[in-house]
Amino acid sequence: MGLRRRSPPLIVRLAISWLTNALVLAVVAALLSGVYYRHAGSLLAAAAVFGVLNTVLKPLLRFATLPLAILTFGVAWFFVALLMLVITKAIVGGFHIDGFWTLVGATLIVWIVNMALDLVPGPWQVTGRRRRLRREHE
Repeated sequence: MGLRRRSPPLIVRLAISWLTNALVLAVVAALLSGVYYRHAGSLLAAAAVFGVLNTVLKPLLRFATLPLAILTFGVAWFFVALLMLVITKAIVGGFHIDGFWTLVGATLIVWIVNMALDLVPGPWQVTGRRRRLRREHE
C-alpha cells in the first residue's frame, strides 16, 4: 500500500496559484516590450485578478462558447483566453498591454507557459486541473 500525500491547505494552494500567475505574467512582460507593469504590486494585483477571472469567468465563457468552439475547432477559446487578459488590464492600474498583436502574443505565451507547467512536475500542480492530473498519475 502506498502512502497518500496530504494536500496542502487551501491558503497554500491559493498562494501557489497566485505566484504562478505572477510568474507567467512576468515572463510575458519580459518577452514582449508592449507588456509592462509599474511595480511588483501591479504585477501581483494583475496575477490575482487574472487568477480569479480564470477560475470564475473563463469556465462560464468556455461553456457559453462551446458551439462556436466546435465550429472553429477550438479557436474561439483562444479569444476567451485573450479576453481574460483584456479584463485584467482594464481592472488593474499599472498593468498594461499595448496593441492587439501584443495581446495576441501575450495570450500565446500564457498558453505555452501553462502547457509547460502542466507537463513539468512542481509545486504549481497542487491547484485545479494540474492537481487532478497529478492525483491520476500517483
